[in-house]
Amino acid sequence: MLSEIIKLCKRLTGWVKSNNNELYLAAIIILTAVISFGLGRLSKIREEKTPITIENVKENAETGESKPLSTSNVDKTNGAGIMLQHNSSTISSALSASLKIFVASRNGKKYYYAWCESANVIKEQNRVWFSTQAEAEKAGYQPAANCKGLK
Repeated sequence: MLSEIIKLCKRLTGWVKSNNNELYLAAIIILTAVISFGLGRLSKIREEKTPITIENVKENAETGESKPLSTSNVDKTNGAGIMLQHNSSTISSALSASLKIFVASRNGKKYYYAWCESANVIKEQNRVWFSTQAEAEKAGYQPAANCKGLK
């Protein structure tokens, strides 16, 4: 019995040595298929997740009617009942600051999208932010050629 197992092992190793290239090709094909299947399953899982949506709606507790959230109907107290001081210019400046998607360097002549690779090179203290391309061009900057999507 042991001699038969040893003989079988020798035959198997001989076959593997003689078919080495074909085994590598088969292994590559199988691994590619397994990886492709796994990525397909992973993408399907991500599709099933429901996206988070943010709605700017405040419901009136008495009437049950919904109104758009604006600075005029924002609660003026926080959860602890402490009065909050704010005005509409503070809120609008905070909103406009968050919408600035173009950046340029004080020392340069080009502007970029904030997510462009070249924009990451600009030091924080040298960054100038703009909300629109027109605003950046009015300030004397030109669109960068290496940032896709800019004219």
